[in-house]
Amino acid sequence: MMAIYREFRPWLLLLVRRRKRFLVGALLVWVTLMAGLALLGLSGWFITASALTGIALALGIPARLDVYVPGGGIRFFALARTIARYLERLYNHNTVLTLLADLRYRVFGYLTRLDETRLHGERASDWLSRLTADIDTLDNFYLRLLVPPLVALLGVVAVSLFVAIWLPGVAVLMALTLGLLWLVATLLAAAWGFTQSYQQVVDQQSLRRLVVDQVQASAELMSYQTSQWHRTMIATQEQQAFNNQRRLGRKAALINCLVSVISGLMVVAVVWFASLVFSQQLVPGPILVMAALIALGANEAFIALPASFIKLGASYAAVRRLNALTGDSSPAAAAVTLPEDVGLSIQVNQLSLRYAQTLEPALRCIDLQLPAGKRAVITGSSGAGKSSLASVLMGRLIATQGEAMVGGVKACLLSAENRANHFAMLTQQVDLFDASIAENLRIANPTASDHKLWEVLRAVALDGWIEQLPKGLATAVGEKGQQLSGGQGRRLALARLMLSSPQVVILDEPFAGVDVATANHIAAALDKWLRNRTVIFFVHQVSSLNPLPGVEYHWHLDAGKLSQCPLN
Repeated sequence: MMAIYREFRPWLLLLVRRRKRFLVGALLVWVTLMAGLALLGLSGWFITASALTGIALALGIPARLDVYVPGGGIRFFALARTIARYLERLYNHNTVLTLLADLRYRVFGYLTRLDETRLHGERASDWLSRLTADIDTLDNFYLRLLVPPLVALLGVVAVSLFVAIWLPGVAVLMALTLGLLWLVATLLAAAWGFTQSYQQVVDQQSLRRLVVDQVQASAELMSYQTSQWHRTMIATQEQQAFNNQRRLGRKAALINCLVSVISGLMVVAVVWFASLVFSQQLVPGPILVMAALIALGANEAFIALPASFIKLGASYAAVRRLNALTGDSSPAAAAVTLPEDVGLSIQVNQLSLRYAQTLEPALRCIDLQLPAGKRAVITGSSGAGKSSLASVLMGRLIATQGEAMVGGVKACLLSAENRANHFAMLTQQVDLFDASIAENLRIANPTASDHKLWEVLRAVALDGWIEQLPKGLATAVGEKGQQLSGGQGRRLALARLMLSSPQVVILDEPFAGVDVATANHIAAALDKWLRNRTVIFFVHQVSSLNPLPGVEYHWHLDAGKLSQCPLN
């Protein structure tokens, strides 16, 4: 139990930040439950009292009954229950969505602190599952595992105290039985279904991986004639998941059956004990009926508990996966900062990098010194290690040996915010979002005016094309920029880069996908923007040096080894 609490504790602390919303939501649920029980009990009392009064009058026995007060009470509780139910659903669902946003923000923050080795160590679908499926599983934790049991306990106390006004013995019986019912619906259900619900999350993850592999690697599977073997694996995994889910469903049904039996026996016991009191003329008949109906209606507070608590293992599995990100995240050294408005030099000393489970290192004993404000180019063929070296310089990768210093500080020790303020990098794979051109540009500078946007677009030779579009800057680029060509997407990413004010700039193939005239135009604009900044160009061939502006140093990277070359 303590191990489960330790895993949930970070997320419970996140919930405490919004404890007022949590308590208000629980109060609305409790008011809804109490209004429903009051409506049921008062209606039973009123119907019984009316019937007995009518019988007495028919027999000629003097009797009277005030119908206005209980009638008004019934209308009041009916309206209160409806309004409270509506407000509870509206408020609690808004709270859940707010909490899920907090959770996703925290998890995304963990992901930003992971280096590229860790990020590439798992599939993109697994990371997506953590941001979506795992966090959505925690929805069950708040809305079904925290609020309902708390409301049920408060309901037990309120109902028992109310019945104790007329029937103390019956109230004790109800308190003990409802307390037992609460334990069965929560702790017993959680313990009994923990293993199967935990396995359900594992099965879903495995099945998702296999199906994605079947789709993405269909060509390879067909080439090696293993498609049928892989489909058999999927079928086996699917059957295993189905069997586990069936066992979980069977246990949930048995728990629900047990809850129904206990609540039913409680109603019978309440009627029996109350009838004994009634036979001694210690309590009127309408009170007896009211107590029985309240006991029957109290079952509403426990109906949803077994189905929720039996899936505690699923929430635990999701939380464990999310907590693993905390241990994998590199520490954010916020105290290590770079000086402002000062040129930053780059120094690399005996740097080596080896990826996990690889035979050869990606980088070997690299030495590099680039003075502040100077520009260099590093050439190399695909697979030579250019992207790895760029990631180390940006602090995204931690070297296996040696160190990469920027401005006298290890790049990997800088916080993500500090790196974002001082570094800028154009990668081969640009990231564009399903939004307008203006919105994609303003990611780098949210306060940039339209005039500034047109200025950077003119620098990358995109202004003429965008002016011809019907919506201009409001044109949507599509998911991952699919409405743009490869060259247009890279130039848009470069324009976005030019809206920032970094001190160190790394450009990986900045002129890919453009003709010579456009490359020369962009080079001239870059020459102006890169003034007084420390710059490294990464290109494939030496011939690509021609349009690069202001380059003073040239290194060549081959199979992870760096050598200095004369500048042509």
